[in-house]
Amino acid sequence: MKDLLIFDMDGVLVDVTESYRATIQATVKYFTGDEPSREEIQDWKNRGGWNDDWQLSTRMIHERGRQTPYEEVVDYFQKLFHGDGTNGMILREQWVAVDGLFERLGARHHLAVFTGRLRWEANVTLERFLPNRFTPVVGADDVQRTKPDPEGLHKICASLAHGKCWYVGDTVDDARASAAARIPFIGIAARGNPRYDELVRLLRDAGAVAVLDDINSLEAAIAPIR
Repeated sequence: MKDLLIFDMDGVLVDVTESYRATIQATVKYFTGDEPSREEIQDWKNRGGWNDDWQLSTRMIHERGRQTPYEEVVDYFQKLFHGDGTNGMILREQWVAVDGLFERLGARHHLAVFTGRLRWEANVTLERFLPNRFTPVVGADDVQRTKPDPEGLHKICASLAHGKCWYVGDTVDDARASAAARIPFIGIAARGNPRYDELVRLLRDAGAVAVLDDINSLEAAIAPIR
C-alpha cells in the first residue's frame, strides 16, 4: 500500500512571489495608493488566519483607511491575477520541482493537493506544469471550513487507501491544519522569504518534523520517518 503525500500549492509546488504576492501588492496599491512590502505581507501570513489572499488584501486596504467592499477587492484582484488569459499574473508562477522529482515520489506515494486556491485555479497551474499527477486536488471551494481547519486533509485521507501520510506546506495555517488532522507536517521556508528565520522558527514551533528550503529535498527528509 502506498503512502500519501499531500501538498499545499502556493510557496510549495510553485513560487508565487510574482503572482499571488504581487497581486496583493498591486491590489492594495490600486485602492489606497500605498503598496505594501513583501515583508508586511509575510508578517500577516506568519500570524496565521490569513490564508485567503482576497481577505488579506481587503484587510490591508481597510487598515489603510479605505473601506472598499470585499466583493470589489475580489473582482479587481481576479482581473489582475487572470488577465485575459495571456497576461495575468498567474502566468508569472515558477514551478519549483526539478525534473523527475514527482515521477520518483509517485512510484512510492499517492500524490494529492490541498490548497487555499479555488480548485479550478489550482488546476490551471497544475495543467500548465505537471498535468494528471495529483489526485485528488482539493481547493477552498471543496470544503466548508478552510485552513487552518483540517477538513480538506480529512477529505483527502478518507478518499484513498494509504499507509503513512504527510502534509507539506509553507504557512502557520498549513502546520495547524496538519496538527489538527494528526498527520506529520513538513514545512517549506524558501531562502528568499523576507522573514525566513522567523518562518522557520514558527513552523518548527507549530510541530513540523522537518523544515526544508524547497520540495527538492523532500525525498531525503521523509526517508528517516517512513
